[in-house]
Amino acid sequence: MTRYNAQAVEPKWQRTWDAQQVFRARRDQDKPKYYVLEMFPYPSGRIHMGHVRNYTMGDMIARYKMARGFSVLHPMGWDAFGMPAENAAMERNIHPGDWTYRNIDDMRAQMKPLGFAIDWSREFATCDPEYYGQQQALFLDFLEAGLITRKNAVVNWDPVDMTVLANEQVENGRGWRSGALVERRELTQWFFRISDFSEELLEAIDTLTDWPEKVRLMQANWIGRSRGLQTAFRLDNAPEGFDALEVYTTRPDTLMGASFVGISPDHPLARALETNPEIKAFNEECRRIGTSEEALEKAEKRGLDTGLTVSHPMDPDWHLPVYVANFILMDYGTGAIFGCPAHDQRDLDFARKYGLPVRDVFHARGSDEDVSDTAFVPPKTEPVTYVRGFAGEAETTGEQAIDAAIDFCEARGIGRGVTKYRLRDWGISRQRYWGCPIPVVHCDDCGTVPEKKENLPVELPRDVSFDRPGNPLDRHPTWRDVPCPNCGKPAKRETDTMDTFVDSSWYFARFTSPRAETPTDADDVAYWMNVDQYIGGVEHAILHLLYSRFFARAMHRTGHLPASAIEPFNALFTQGMVTHETYSTPGPSGSRIWHTPDEIARTEHGATLPDGTAVEVGPTIKMSKSKKNVVDPQDIVEQYGADTARWFVMSDSPPDRDVEWTAAGAEAAWKHLQRVWRLTSDVAETPADSTPLGNTPPGDAARELRRTTHRIIRDVTEDIEGFAFNKAVARLYEFTAAIARCKPDQPGAAAVRREAVEVMARLMMPMTPHLAEEMWAALGMEGLVSQAAWPQADPDLLTVDSVTLPIQINGKRRAEISVPADADKAAIEHLVMGDEKVQRYLEGQTPRKLIVVPGRIVNVVV
Repeated sequence: MTRYNAQAVEPKWQRTWDAQQVFRARRDQDKPKYYVLEMFPYPSGRIHMGHVRNYTMGDMIARYKMARGFSVLHPMGWDAFGMPAENAAMERNIHPGDWTYRNIDDMRAQMKPLGFAIDWSREFATCDPEYYGQQQALFLDFLEAGLITRKNAVVNWDPVDMTVLANEQVENGRGWRSGALVERRELTQWFFRISDFSEELLEAIDTLTDWPEKVRLMQANWIGRSRGLQTAFRLDNAPEGFDALEVYTTRPDTLMGASFVGISPDHPLARALETNPEIKAFNEECRRIGTSEEALEKAEKRGLDTGLTVSHPMDPDWHLPVYVANFILMDYGTGAIFGCPAHDQRDLDFARKYGLPVRDVFHARGSDEDVSDTAFVPPKTEPVTYVRGFAGEAETTGEQAIDAAIDFCEARGIGRGVTKYRLRDWGISRQRYWGCPIPVVHCDDCGTVPEKKENLPVELPRDVSFDRPGNPLDRHPTWRDVPCPNCGKPAKRETDTMDTFVDSSWYFARFTSPRAETPTDADDVAYWMNVDQYIGGVEHAILHLLYSRFFARAMHRTGHLPASAIEPFNALFTQGMVTHETYSTPGPSGSRIWHTPDEIARTEHGATLPDGTAVEVGPTIKMSKSKKNVVDPQDIVEQYGADTARWFVMSDSPPDRDVEWTAAGAEAAWKHLQRVWRLTSDVAETPADSTPLGNTPPGDAARELRRTTHRIIRDVTEDIEGFAFNKAVARLYEFTAAIARCKPDQPGAAAVRREAVEVMARLMMPMTPHLAEEMWAALGMEGLVSQAAWPQADPDLLTVDSVTLPIQINGKRRAEISVPADADKAAIEHLVMGDEKVQRYLEGQTPRKLIVVPGRIVNVVV
């Protein structure tokens, strides 16, 4: 018997699968289809264990569904545009495209040895002109359908790199690359009109029943439907053209607690007041914070009294000061708020800072205590006592009081109930080179003119330089300066490129026909869509998924997807991370020097470096390049084989939770796979006997193994269907032990053991496909196990012939007995009293009581 040699076996079967095109997706109208998709990776140059876990999950589902008779689509591509490539261009003097495609080649070479059942013939990168040319065609169709607009918007502007930054690219108020203080600047931008779909996107969340509840909640909160009051605070002494401040509030029940009105630094009134140097300087300082709610939330809450006042809508003699405040966003509500410090902690902190009054609107039930340092913000459903309510003092909930306030204001014509959404239009303009060009031309005579479709793709020029900040497309005259597609006069291309979220918002549809000359092919999307199972990280639970849902609707409106595909992902699974402990030694000035796992030696005294330096073993966290707690999948494949890595990442933890990678765990997985191979070799070398499979006597080891085999088929099937992959692996450990217990010299055992190992190969195929193929071949089976049908459990073998009951005598377990599963109480009592061990413990005594709990236990009391 030879040892299982993964390094020789795994490449052999990968070559066989490629030669026979086993995983090529084919439209087959005689089969049900199944589309499994993992969120595609960014080509950073190296895969990590998180990739291995994510793609092994998808691979298991793809292989399992193939075995169940489905026509399976399991593609792979690359989310390839973005800033890291431009950073590399500047740091290494290499073209972003060269850097990206080199990384793609490297990552593909790392992924293929893992044996994933991927249809590589459908591979594409979003930076391929063939892909982004079709994306440009979609843009033009969306533009024609009124789904795109161009308007002014406040953005994060890096004055050194001269580009707009996404909120996540602003760190502590500075550009993530340049380190420059970021400004809030108003620019003309392209927008997808996703806000027009707010209600539709929100209502459809209820149909996503196979999505995690936490993701559905995150989506709903991001869309953020709210019902509130829009009312006007009349300005007393404003500049010309400003009569009132429109304010939207979701808590109109607290209007009677107002102590100030605040406006955004970007509010038209705040800009009009910039003739005052103090206000101008304050506004400019505020614009350096960034535009995200998170950035504003973290910043110190500051304001500036404009000297203006407004009259309260409920009482024209009640005047409130107007402040410019750094925590108010222009693009939510109206860009103006009223502050109620007693019932909003942010407003309370602001009021205390600037000496503004605090007026309680309600108290807790049974209390008359006013707010001190902590705002009183109970749930809207909790009854409270209103002391400044619209109907006088009354006990009611916030929800009821809000409705009453809206009714009160509407009845008096001082406000109206309004439903608003937190979701804003999606700004896609980016001032950078490495992205999909926006296919429009700006003409002095014709205005903004769409490029003609026959001129697509509008390709990025190769001859660009990153030797100075800014967008190279702005200074590339032979690319930028073109004739107007409409009148032919000199014009200029749009030099902004698209947000990379656009690239990943429709790739799932392109995979159905990646070589089509239009964005999609009607027959292909009709067959393959929707994605039956989508797998990826919860960090993409909001924007990527929301934008994809919008894109599917926009593609339907423009004829690229059927109505059935407007929710593109039927089921979503968010996997946990792969973690590892960290290792560090002291560095200069209190810093830490991090070390990789392969640098660490373990001794009885702890962890050390090769030179004996003691190492501090830190917490187990997500594998991170910065903390160097990364295990390279390539090292694992070279040492143990791909199947060991696949088996381990599926075995140790439920797939939606984190899994800790340990060297001991990987070695244990490898040893188990070796044990499975030894069992296979033993069975393959055992001569067949003449006892048919169904003729094993009841109760003997061979018959029990047959029952175990069919129970394991049932259980593993249910576990894979339920994404309980770790449970499926645990059952296969149990199955291995059961096969080992059944010795080949027992009557009928040879045939039963062979059946069990054949089943084992088929059940292990989704997790360890290379080993499964080698097992299948060793047993002399025809074809490939990757193309074999999934085993079916025999219902007759799932019924239980007998059960084993423990026997307690005076509370202590003394024996056990096997009885027919359908034995009644009297029969069980008879069998118990006839048992030799029971009689020996009774020592001739007659039981005072004999209690039978069917299927559980027998208690004998003497």
